[in-house]
Amino acid sequence: MKIGVLALQGAVREHIQMIEACGETGIPIKKTEELENIDALILPGGESTAIRRLMDCYGFTEALKESNLPMFGTCAGLILLGQAHLGKLDITVERNSFGRQIDSFERELEVKGIDTTATAVFIRAPHIESSGESVEVLSTADEKIVAVKDDRHLGISFHPELTDSKVFHQYFIDMVKQLSFEAAEVSE
Repeated sequence: MKIGVLALQGAVREHIQMIEACGETGIPIKKTEELENIDALILPGGESTAIRRLMDCYGFTEALKESNLPMFGTCAGLILLGQAHLGKLDITVERNSFGRQIDSFERELEVKGIDTTATAVFIRAPHIESSGESVEVLSTADEKIVAVKDDRHLGISFHPELTDSKVFHQYFIDMVKQLSFEAAEVSE
């Protein structure tokens, strides 16, 4: 399986290392044409306004709005997946809701559907203010929603790539494999 990482800004290398630690191929994506050669895409953290401007500049905004690729957004990537940008997840996101850079923290989270806790690093992290009926809440921190999914997309407020925990990358890979399995069954 080939998992792309949008390589415009953020912890691209760290996400690729996590994908490969899960036994899959990680590919940095710098051109829209490269979207055709992957099974799914990770939108990494960084500065959401800067990433959005770069996405607009290089044609990714329209390409991703039209794409049916499963997507996983972390921190700024979560913001981009929301209704205000790509419209992939039916969510409203509040930016920087856990404080400034100096207020960064690490926490173990309970995650719905995962038997073990997941290590999460929150850096100027957003949270999900509201979600639509198609969105399942997976985890909260300080009573704020920090992890959600729907049938094709996973969004989290934090940086799993900055930890040793492969939990969320494996969770996403398993989602993509299940979608591939279901698509294969339908085409038979």
